[in-house]
Amino acid sequence: MWRVQTSDDPDAFAQLVARWDEPIFRLCARMTGDAARAEDLAQEVFAKVFTRRKDFKPQAKFSTWLWRVALNHCYDELRRKKRRPETALEDAEDSYDFASLELSPDAQVAVDDDCELVRNGLARLPEISRTVLVLRYCEGLKLREISEILELPESTIHSRLAVGLAQITRILKPQMNDDFQSRKRFPQAML
Repeated sequence: MWRVQTSDDPDAFAQLVARWDEPIFRLCARMTGDAARAEDLAQEVFAKVFTRRKDFKPQAKFSTWLWRVALNHCYDELRRKKRRPETALEDAEDSYDFASLELSPDAQVAVDDDCELVRNGLARLPEISRTVLVLRYCEGLKLREISEILELPESTIHSRLAVGLAQITRILKPQMNDDFQSRKRFPQAML
């Protein structure tokens, strides 16, 4: 980032984009629930990073700054969507596939159904709960890193994770129980 900031080095910026494109796309997809829009958002995030390159403080950690820029951009998009609701023209089959491709067809259908339930559950959470859950469990960030990104104490992050997990459990439990009963994926002895 230092080379991008000081000399507008296009090769250095291309390296940053190559390194961070997939994680930022995943974050945008999970925060908005829309993979097609997430592609555009990720590109907009990198355009914003380049535009605001002079704002980056070299003593700061680049990843923390980038996550913050991406989250703020997702928040802006979510607020825009609330003001102007959109109707999707694409079917659900166009959504981003977070599941493994090496499963049997039956297992893949079950995983896809479960992933769709979780994505829908995440979309129903308040922004802050969705944010901490996505950063922690989808992106694998540590509490310290999330604390730096959100500029909140670790204890607050810890409590918001607990609240978010309780919220998504309340949302998903009835659906997962119904889905489990209808599919009967596990023998009764395993319960």
